[in-house]
Amino acid sequence: MTAPLRGGQPIVVRVALAERSYDIAIGRGLIASLGEKITALRPGAKAAIVTDATVAHHHLAAAQAALKSAGIGATAVTVPEGEGSKSFTWLQKVCEGLIAARIERGDLVIALGGGVIGDLAGFAAAVVRRGLDYVQVPTSLLAQVDSSVGGKTAIDTSHGKNLVGAFHQPILVVADTALLDTLSQREFRAGYAEVAKYGLLGDAAFFSWLESNWQDVFSGGPAREHAIATSCRMKAAIVARDERETGERALLNLGHTFGHAFEAAAGYSQRLLHGEAISLGMALAFEFSARRGLLPMAQATRACEHLAAVGLPTRVSQTPGGAPGIDRLMELIAQDKKVKRGKLTFILARGIGESFIENDVDPAEVRAFLNDKLAEGAPHGST
Repeated sequence: MTAPLRGGQPIVVRVALAERSYDIAIGRGLIASLGEKITALRPGAKAAIVTDATVAHHHLAAAQAALKSAGIGATAVTVPEGEGSKSFTWLQKVCEGLIAARIERGDLVIALGGGVIGDLAGFAAAVVRRGLDYVQVPTSLLAQVDSSVGGKTAIDTSHGKNLVGAFHQPILVVADTALLDTLSQREFRAGYAEVAKYGLLGDAAFFSWLESNWQDVFSGGPAREHAIATSCRMKAAIVARDERETGERALLNLGHTFGHAFEAAAGYSQRLLHGEAISLGMALAFEFSARRGLLPMAQATRACEHLAAVGLPTRVSQTPGGAPGIDRLMELIAQDKKVKRGKLTFILARGIGESFIENDVDPAEVRAFLNDKLAEGAPHGST
């Protein structure tokens, strides 16, 4: 269920992981308190800010000013914008930058950026000096509701997304919702796919609320903060129960098995943003579930119609540059991290808010389904 709307005061969501527990602070203007919050947690520490060129242009000065006001010395390590920075090449450069800045074990890394920066900086923090503390300051909607929370860090390889990484929890997440004002509509929309995901996977009431209030989420104010806080509460609860994804946490991958395959086929580029790929993947997951008789087609149609109303892709035919061939798609799906001993695992649904983990899905069934989708190019959820 959703919590009441509120405004003004920051919302704090606790990720309960015993001695590694931490807070997610959500609200407008919170970047100004970054230095104060870090000093309270790690007095005397210095910091290295890992960011990308675009985020640095908009937000680096504010982050540096907040740290300076608290007496925290900080060095910036900047990488190019985009998924291409989640690579061995840029991981090495970030690690070398942290070492050159003389960041010690008692110091910390600040990930200032979207999901790419959070993953890259978090992984660098996990391995430099065998583990540094880090703080997430997510600057995209996708990062605020998903990738900054839960300690998953990784880089991509030529074989697929997030295949080399580590579980490494931050000590704090500062989600300043004012930072989202600099996002393009496309970027914000892509992040919204992950917000909708929480309703689709486990909170039907939240999904209904989103159907009625999504325009207010886009325009900002209490509705935006409410949607972010509700998403973070759900993820925090799941992570607290299953930190290393041995069971329930896999539900958070709704839409990701299909979506990651299309994202990889597009070369992890601006052609298809991560959230756009996840929207397409969720549409496919719901239609695949309906095809298997797990839920009425009307439920799949409803899910797809909301994603489409927001402006997100729900059809294979909407893949930029044309959809990849079936053999390539199946090859990429076979590289998914949820594959176990060659058996496919999908997150499917018995209804909106009723997702579940389905192991041992027959690859031939998936191939037949995708072949039909590639052939028809019709809207998902159509009969």
